[in-house]
Amino acid sequence: MADDKGLSNHKEFLAPGAAHEAAGQGHAATDLHGRSLVEFDRAAERRLRWKIDLYTVPTVSLLYLFCFIDRANIGNAKLAGFEKDLHMENYDYNAVLSIFYIAYIVFEIPATMTCKWMGPGWFLPATTLAFGICSVGTAFVNDKQSASGVRFVLGIFEAGVMPGIAYYMSRWYRRSELTFRMALFMVMAPLAGAFGGLLASAILSLDHFGTLKSWRMIFAIEGIITIGLGLIGFLTLTDRPETARWLNQEEKDLAIARIKSERVSTTELLDKIDLAKTLRGIMCPVTLTTGFIFLLNNITVQGLAFFAPTIVGTIYPEASVVSKQLHTVPPYVVGAFFALLFPLLSWVFDRRMPWFVLSPPLVMIGYIMFLTSHDAMVRYGATFLCASGAFAFGSLTNGNASNNVVSDTARSSAIGTNVMLGNIGGLISTWSFLPFDGPDFVIGNGLNLATSTATTILGAMLWMWMRWDNRRREGIDVDQALAGMTQRQIQDLDWKHPGFRWRT
Repeated sequence: MADDKGLSNHKEFLAPGAAHEAAGQGHAATDLHGRSLVEFDRAAERRLRWKIDLYTVPTVSLLYLFCFIDRANIGNAKLAGFEKDLHMENYDYNAVLSIFYIAYIVFEIPATMTCKWMGPGWFLPATTLAFGICSVGTAFVNDKQSASGVRFVLGIFEAGVMPGIAYYMSRWYRRSELTFRMALFMVMAPLAGAFGGLLASAILSLDHFGTLKSWRMIFAIEGIITIGLGLIGFLTLTDRPETARWLNQEEKDLAIARIKSERVSTTELLDKIDLAKTLRGIMCPVTLTTGFIFLLNNITVQGLAFFAPTIVGTIYPEASVVSKQLHTVPPYVVGAFFALLFPLLSWVFDRRMPWFVLSPPLVMIGYIMFLTSHDAMVRYGATFLCASGAFAFGSLTNGNASNNVVSDTARSSAIGTNVMLGNIGGLISTWSFLPFDGPDFVIGNGLNLATSTATTILGAMLWMWMRWDNRRREGIDVDQALAGMTQRQIQDLDWKHPGFRWRT
């Protein structure tokens, strides 16, 4: 077995009951070239992976579903009189949307690091409970100032949800498995668009909810559901493999060892937060480029969430409010299918970068249709293409950021950076469809055509650079490069370790 520095070239078969040494603190599960020193019983891994899927994915998926619903239901409320009742004019609605994203962006990395410090098993339910309360509070606002205040606080508490869940899942899954598991919860974003429209339609069919009527019922009822899910999360979320009551000791050791076997020179799976590795995650070139790609893509994703009901309203101006809500559902369902398909293929082929290049053209075609046609059915069909190409990027970019750093600390800061940059795109999206630009929204549609084109180009360039740098690293003498360094210094290198390879 490997010594503390992982210098051994010996490779042994690791049965479920023999994982303890690889899982133990002070032992590395790779050599200095990043090659795994152990092989795993594939049948035991499959059983373990299925068990992890059952105990982690359903809870985080529901939390993220209502995180996105509580963020985007303001679009459904807008159709039901939100603007009119709060006496909003001109760009007031866009300003209220922007307030959320200012808080969301500022608190993104701090929230993700807090998640690591507290542990996801406590942080995720607590922040869900908090933003559920904020959603209920929105039902009682009476002017744009109070609406802006509640949306700002909502942004603070929702900031850590997506990166927190992505980081949480990186504690459980191999790099090849991770993107698809992220997709299983991030698919809730397009499903929130579909389910949120259906739920809003059902709620609006009620005469009242207590003393609340119309759009106020949407925020109150959906917020109460969120609070309930947050309370359940305290009981169902397990922080990490070591504390999982539903795993026996052999399964815990196997869960830890298989993750360590992919992290070059790592001797502890959950390290303490330190500045060096935090900055490694933030300043990684793959993190920054991937985050900028997510920024461009999020202009489309969040724009669809906030303005899909408005866009449908311009396509079918004579339809009832409920009918307009229902017309927003089918594009999201199709988008959800592709949000799972591309990450599934990335797991099957263990490649993520090809989908950075292949999915944006669907978005490009959709916005070209918006810009060149006034036919209602053509434009409605375009929303399907836009959703199909855009929604997979949440899991693809977070998976790419997570897979291309080494330590747990760097992973938490890399994911936080990716989501922070992505939500700058969300902030931009709040100003992409402006009242004076309707009903054709040439500026908004043109912007999204430009961003999807840029996404395709940047994705191709990043892919080529990662392949080129991997070939460069092959020529480095690893033993000479690391000569004289302590184990701590070697581990602090993270992605700069000469034995590390980018995962494309």
